[in-house]
Order: sequence, then structure tokens, then C-alpha cells
Amino acid sequence: MASLHPPEVPFSKDLTLLNSHRNHTQTAKGFPARMASVAAASSLGVSEMLGNPLNFSGTSKTAPSASSPATFKTVALFQKKKPAPKAKPVAVTPASDELAKWYGPERRIFLPEGLLDRSEIPEYLNGEVAGDYGYDPFGLGKKPEDFAKYQAFELIHARWAMLGAAGCIIPEAFNKYGANCGPEAVWFKTGALLLDGNTLNYFGKNIPINLVLAVVAEVVLVGGAEYYRITNGLDLEDKLHPGGPFDPLGLAKDPDQFALLKVKEIKNGRLAMFSMFAFFIQAYVTGQGPVENLASHLSDPFGNNILTVISGNIERTPTL
Repeated sequence: MASLHPPEVPFSKDLTLLNSHRNHTQTAKGFPARMASVAAASSLGVSEMLGNPLNFSGTSKTAPSASSPATFKTVALFQKKKPAPKAKPVAVTPASDELAKWYGPERRIFLPEGLLDRSEIPEYLNGEVAGDYGYDPFGLGKKPEDFAKYQAFELIHARWAMLGAAGCIIPEAFNKYGANCGPEAVWFKTGALLLDGNTLNYFGKNIPINLVLAVVAEVVLVGGAEYYRITNGLDLEDKLHPGGPFDPLGLAKDPDQFALLKVKEIKNGRLAMFSMFAFFIQAYVTGQGPVENLASHLSDPFGNNILTVISGNIERTPTL
């Protein structure tokens, strides 16, 4: 007789079926969660690339911050790069701009660019010395020692010429326009007064000095100064431009200004040398000093000039 009870199933088989049923249930329940997790991860990646990290409520993990290395690299990749800062232009001061006119390869030269090519300038005239216009037709400065020697000669003569030009003009101008500087304040007549045994007279005051005393004073003072310059008795770094006690106003403290003053000195000195030469010629031709010659020319420019003197249309008294 058949049993009314169902057949017995082994306990292990029941346990296997139970686990299988549970796994299917978990898989069915976990599928939407996994899909949501994938969607969240995708949204998170896009958000990081756009620079806006998202936070999902109900999740235990927080979105990476913008300061994290991965997020920073991704954002930097898609962000617009800022242009590099422009370099600040070097400030050109008036002094440096002025120096370029007188020093260096682009300095001013003795002829305009169209009449002289810079390649024709001697190589040893490189613009390092004040007053270098690239002019040395006789090649006197080819050797460095000769260049330094002639530079010193020119500068010393220029300084003497500036003092001499001032000495020729100032006493005569004072005497002409009211000051009492003696009967003859013209430069070439002062020596004649001393040769005649007379003394000098400035501003109504008699100066008891004769020719012998004047010559001795000049030899001692000027010769002594020249001796110290040659032997460098004062231990100066630059014998031509010593500065220090010889610059009481401190005009050469700024190197750029000092370089410009060197140019001004040699330019004025060259002009003074030409002026002294002109004073010699004027004194011989007209018998007058530079101030009187200038006054005559200004009073009648067309009647008193070099052409009328050469042509003999005006009377002249040769001297010297």
C-alpha cells in the first residue's frame, strides 16, 4: 500500500536548494543597486571633469574633492590655460639713453651714416672712450700705449684751453663793460705790460707782481701739479679723472652721470682749443681781443666779418 507521506529528501539536498533560492533573490535585489552604483560612478566622473564634484545622499562614500590629485589633473586638462605673464620691459632711463649716443658701437660718428660706413671705422676705436667719434685719419692710436698717451695729451690741452679761453674773455669783458681791469685788459697785451715793468690792475686794485715772479709762480705751481700727475704722487686710481678731492661738489658720484660729464668735458675742451687758435689769428689780423671783435661784428655784421677783413675793406692793425 502506498504511503500517504511524500518521499523523504536528504537534508543536504534541501540545504542546496535553499542556498540557490537565496542567491537568486539577492541577485534580483542587487541588480538595481549595481546599476545605480554604475550610474553614480559615471555621473561622478563627468562631474569631476567639469570641476563640480557631486555628493549622493544615502551613499557611504563621498565624492573626491577638487584638491585631490586625480581631480586636479582632470580639471587642469579641460580648463583654459592662462597666458604666461609678459616680461616687464627694461626701464630705459634718460641717462642710459643719452649714454648710447656717445658710447658703444651705435654712438655718433664724425660723419652722417650716408657718408660714412661704420665698417670703415678702425677697430681700436670701439666707443669705450669719451669723445670717440671714430676719427683717426693718421692712425695715431693703433697701439694701446700710444692711444692712452694721446688721450692724456688731448685732455690736458683741452683743460688748459678752457682755462685760457676764460682768461682771454672774462677780463676784457669786465673792462669793456664797466669794471676797472687796468688800461689794457686784452689778453695779448697783459704780457707786454709786465715786460715794460708795469704791474697788473684788477678792479682798481694794484697787484704787485712782475714778469719774473709770474713766471716762477707758473713753473712751481703748474710744474708741481704736472709732476704729481705723472708720478701719481697722490696715488689716484684714474690720473685723468681722479674725482675724490678734485670733485668737491660730488658731480661724479653717479657712474652714468660721470660718463656723460667726461663727454661734455672733452667736447668743450676741443671747442676751447679751436677758440684759442682763433683768438691767436684774430689778434694778429685785427689787433683786438675776442670781445672787441665780437662787439664790432654784432654792430655791423655785413661790414665787419672775415670776408671784409680778408678783402682789406676795413683798416686793421697787425700785432704780435
